[in-house]
Amino acid sequence: MKVVKALEEKNEEQLKVQEEKVEQEQVNQNKSGYIRLKKFHFIMLLFFLVFLSAGITTFALAFGKEKVVTVAPERTEFNKLYEAFDTIKDGYYKDVDQKKLINGAIDGMVQSLDDPYSDYMSNEEAKSFHNSISSSFEGIGAEIQEKDGHIVIVSPIKGSPAEKAGLKPNDMVISVNGKSLQGMNSTEAVTLIRGKKGTKVTLSIQRPGMNAPMTVPIVRDTIPIETVYGEMVDDSIAKVQITSFSSNTSKELVSTLNDLQKKGMKGLVLDLRQNPGGLLDQAVSISSMFVPKGKVIVKEEDKNGKIKEIASQNEGDPDLPLVVLIDSGSASASEIFAAAVKESAGVPLVGEKSFGKGTVQTAADFEDGSNLKYTIAKWLTPNGNWIHKKGIVPDVVVKLPEYATLPIIDPDKELALSTSSTEVQTAQKMLKAIGYDPGRVDGFFDEKTKQAVIKFQTAQKLPANGVLKGDSTLKLMDVLREKIKNSDTQLQKAVEVLKGRMK
Repeated sequence: MKVVKALEEKNEEQLKVQEEKVEQEQVNQNKSGYIRLKKFHFIMLLFFLVFLSAGITTFALAFGKEKVVTVAPERTEFNKLYEAFDTIKDGYYKDVDQKKLINGAIDGMVQSLDDPYSDYMSNEEAKSFHNSISSSFEGIGAEIQEKDGHIVIVSPIKGSPAEKAGLKPNDMVISVNGKSLQGMNSTEAVTLIRGKKGTKVTLSIQRPGMNAPMTVPIVRDTIPIETVYGEMVDDSIAKVQITSFSSNTSKELVSTLNDLQKKGMKGLVLDLRQNPGGLLDQAVSISSMFVPKGKVIVKEEDKNGKIKEIASQNEGDPDLPLVVLIDSGSASASEIFAAAVKESAGVPLVGEKSFGKGTVQTAADFEDGSNLKYTIAKWLTPNGNWIHKKGIVPDVVVKLPEYATLPIIDPDKELALSTSSTEVQTAQKMLKAIGYDPGRVDGFFDEKTKQAVIKFQTAQKLPANGVLKGDSTLKLMDVLREKIKNSDTQLQKAVEVLKGRMK
């Protein structure tokens, strides 16, 4: 630095002068008696100059353009935390895992937020979280969340083992393989539920309206990354189902819509039922396909009340006649899309009230691979509504038939003549719905119920023994699921509304 260099040059000149003085003094040493005193003065002068030089250099470094490293002030708010850590580490009766203590402290901070959408994740949990968003994974295929201290199904993924087993939104997961989930967060629950393809997991499910929990055995499978499924309903109307908003969903949708246009698509029913949400940027990108350019898609409100508006980039055709299907399993990004097209493009919504998740999360990765997912903002509809815990009420409310909400039956349980249970009652309702009248639906397995089972088994080319168990139970649920699909009252109403918009 220039200041330091100047000081050094000055010191060298001063030293040279002093050396010349010393030489002169040595020449005159026989003439003077003050040599010892002048050497002392010279040493003290050198010490003073060095001290002065160091002081000026420090001043230059501190206030010049190049700063020295500063030490942050002590964080006194952490004193209690440090004291607790040291107390446990030094005084606990067994050796403790320090890393586990630190992770527990972080997890405790997150839990104190009382926010089901904020989580601290270990290395393994973080890996599982990233996989669920960006790639395929192995498990049962259901979005879950912590709600009022319980683990609740938000929505099963289309075609997943969870959907095939009959899991529904708002089903409460009581235990996994006999282990209670009481007190666990959603990330911990996911770790227990997921597992390798082909392995079996048994869930204890409490469904709203049911008196007792039901046992649901599920064989895990690979959950595919495909999120968009399209088909023509008739010569001019297409139906596209989006099962989640993952990293490639917008690209999948564009490809699907291009194929459907080649098949004659003039109007579209977009099905977001049972869609648990996903990535915000995908919701914005897809909304931009149907919302006119410049119109608001979603608003974000931070903790200071500052609102940021995200507008449509109009990447697609906002003039395509559109109707959107939603239900109680439509959450998060699904609700962002539904609200955007409803309020900024006048698109009607059909079905049932949505789930009601109105917050935005982000994730921070730590060096050790662990992860902190936390809520950063509220999201508001284009009209400024916050739908959190309220959901979106569709323009046309349509419920599915009662048999569409029947609980699953444990295929390992035998239902036979003279037995009586809630499972028998469910089986009787299923048989009646698919055209095999059991004569009663009160839960008592009588002779007429047995004859209905035999007729069903015969039609399905199964052993006709009049007992529901194993393959017979699974087939009964499969046939009912097919009937629900073919008698989809919500889809039928959506098509009716869409035809009115296409005239």
